[in-house]
Order: sequence, then structure tokens, then C-alpha cells
Amino acid sequence: MSTVLLDPSPRKKEDIFTPAALLELSAVHQLIEFDGSNRANFYSKHIGDADFIIGHPDLDTFLLKHAKKLKAVFNVEGNFSPNIDYQFCFGRGIRVLTPSSVFSVPVAEIAIGMLLSLARGIHSAHGDFVKGKELYGLEGNTESELISGTDLGFIGFGDLGKAIHKLLQGFNPTIRVFDPWLTESYLLREGVVPTSLEEVLAKSRFVFVVAAVTENNSGMLNSAKLDLMQHGAGLLLLNRAAIADFEALAEYSAQGKIRLATDVFPEEPLALAHPIRNSPNVLLSAHRAGALNSALLEMGDLVLEDLKLMEQGLPPQNCKRAEPETVASLRSKPVEKS
Repeated sequence: MSTVLLDPSPRKKEDIFTPAALLELSAVHQLIEFDGSNRANFYSKHIGDADFIIGHPDLDTFLLKHAKKLKAVFNVEGNFSPNIDYQFCFGRGIRVLTPSSVFSVPVAEIAIGMLLSLARGIHSAHGDFVKGKELYGLEGNTESELISGTDLGFIGFGDLGKAIHKLLQGFNPTIRVFDPWLTESYLLREGVVPTSLEEVLAKSRFVFVVAAVTENNSGMLNSAKLDLMQHGAGLLLLNRAAIADFEALAEYSAQGKIRLATDVFPEEPLALAHPIRNSPNVLLSAHRAGALNSALLEMGDLVLEDLKLMEQGLPPQNCKRAEPETVASLRSKPVEKS
């Protein structure tokens, strides 16, 4: 029976495991749960016995040297943060995994809602109606446009990009993608047009920003890049806000140069006095796109399945792996709970 250290912070075990899944986990594995007191002491005491860790603990070189049996860390926080000595793990054959793909479909669905609302002014028309300032018929559609057959762009094309792309098929758009981590042939097989960042911005009526934040693209969407966008084009920010100069986004949307939908912000919660709250050209969502109970519970199921495979000496199939070539460049902020 393998030993599993269970420390799912910032989540609770009940967030990610159904009662049946918890029973299965404890029946098949020796489960040692973090009691919430002293995390450093907990890992110093138990790391030598652990075959698997379900959590997001700080694992430095000193601690990992004592993890003689450790096969994998299942990071249920969802980001490959710089809190682990990844190179040591790669050298020791310890896999660092995350079931973060569970958020792709929930975020993709809200992305489609945001797209339609930006294109047709659904959110702003509702606000006008509530204030008694509604405009009827053509007068209420002066800024509206169709999604069907239009030009769309993606910055990044990982799990989330592919999930959004799947939902867009009925609109029959032309889709251009900038993702320097993917090859041209891969993107062509996915049915999209590989191109440069500049071309995505210049030729798209709506751009989905779904790339992971790295040391190379932090703040990449600045004023110079936003100047490339068509007047009134839409930008949908759905992964992490750090990829953009958020103040530039606020300025350009306030001036009507772009329409903006965002689920993420540089600091959360967003300051009440932040000017973007009052811009007429924005659609704001409080980092809730992926926060569904069903998605979190799917996390536990994916972890359980991959645990079974690894117990049989087989590679995991569900969870995304930290890769030696890219993990050191990732810069996503940890979530508190989502």
C-alpha cells in the first residue's frame, strides 16, 4: 500500500474529492493528512514515507533529498509555481503534475458568453435598460457586429484555447493563433492559422488572451501592441492579467479604442476606485470563469485515475506534466481558491 500525503491547500479535500472518491483514496492508500498546524514540520516528518503528494507544498532541495520513495506530486492548486526544485525532481524521476485542464471547458463557455456580449452589447444594453435609457431596434445596435464568419485571434493555444476553439466551430470564423511554444504543423492540424502576435492583433476583430504568463511575455500587451488592433476590436483576457499592461487596457477601453472583457486582474479583489469599473466599453467578471464545483470535483477523479496508472508502473494520462524546458519560465500567481 503506497503512502499519500494529502495537503490540498488552498482547497479543501471536500472541494476536489466526492465522499466516494475519498473512501476509495483512503481504502487503497495509506493516507496521511496535513492537520493545518505546522506545514514545515509535517513534511519534515513524513516526506521520507511519501510515495505521492496531493497538494502544493514548498519542496526545496533539502526536503526532496529525503523523499526517497516519492513518485509524483499532484498539484491541485493548478499552477506550476516556483515553489518546488523542479530540476531535482526531473533528475530523480519525480513527476510534478496538475489536473488544471478541468478548468478549460468552464472558462471556454464563459468566454463564448463574453464574446457574444462584446459583439452585440448585451451587457451594456441591459445596463441601459435598467436605467431606463434603452435604445430599440437599429438604434440599439450601432456598435454591434456578427461573430459568424469573422476574424478571431488567439494568444496562446493550450487546453483553454483548444476548448474555446471547439465551441466556436458553428460560427465558421477564420482563426489566427500566436503561440511560440507550438509548431506551425501542429496548429495547422488543429485547424487554425499560425501567425505572429502582430498579425493576430491587427487582423482579428476579437482576440482571446489565453496564454500562460512567462518571464518572456509578462506585460507583453502594452500600448504599442494595442495600437495594432482595429478600432473597436475586442480583447478577452481569460488566463492571467500579468500578460497585459492593465493600465493601458483600462485607458484604451475608456477611450473606445478597444472593447475589453476580463475575468482576471493584477490585484484581486480589484480596488473599488479603479477607473476600469466605470468604463462603458468593458465587461468585468470576478475571476469566476473556472470556479465551478463540478470542475473541482473532476480534479479528484483525474488524480485518482492517474494514481492507479502510476501504481501499475504506467505513465499518468490525465494530468498535465511540468516540463523541464518550460516550467522555469512560468510566472503565474498562485490562486487563493478557485
